[in-house]
Amino acid sequence: MGFFERNRKELAARGIDASRLPPGQYHTDRFPVLHVGDVPRYDMATWTFRVFGLVGREVTLSWDELFAMPQVDIVTDLHCVTKWSKFDTGWRGVRIADLLALAEVSPPPGAAFVRMHGDHGYTANLPIADVMGPHALVAHTFDGVPLEPDHGGPLRTLVPHLYLWKSVKWARAIEVLAADEPGFWEQNGYHRRGDPWSEQRFWEG
Repeated sequence: MGFFERNRKELAARGIDASRLPPGQYHTDRFPVLHVGDVPRYDMATWTFRVFGLVGREVTLSWDELFAMPQVDIVTDLHCVTKWSKFDTGWRGVRIADLLALAEVSPPPGAAFVRMHGDHGYTANLPIADVMGPHALVAHTFDGVPLEPDHGGPLRTLVPHLYLWKSVKWARAIEVLAADEPGFWEQNGYHRRGDPWSEQRFWEG
């Protein structure tokens, strides 16, 4: 029996529905740390988050202003392109849809894509439809405590129905676009969208 089959059998023995695992994934209780670049440190008194690009009005929020927006709690599964999945993770943050509404973003065909910006020049591109749902957040809390820097704290984007590279650590901005512009990993061969259920790991054209 191979590793993936054994992992699914172990889930079943624990009473966990193995159908929650997308194809080619294995379950872990750990939260592996994978990122590009050093972990940044911030002075939260001067930290800001922007929404810019194809917007009705550009928005720049301080940390306190971000916390003054409606806060939501979600529980969701995570799926990394490196093939691990972690179930029932708890997050708190601000819905990306609320940030886009604050910036007076018009729906497609005007604003059709977003590009998430993190520190170190990291970016990830997404169709705007993928960030309009109730589980797409800019998240500052993980399992009840402030998000650790290794996992993207103080703030990361979270789009949990896609592979985790689409959720940007150390998030600083959302850019709204009319056309798709590939981000860091997409320019290096990863898929433009990254749906784990379709195993959209790499781009084929």
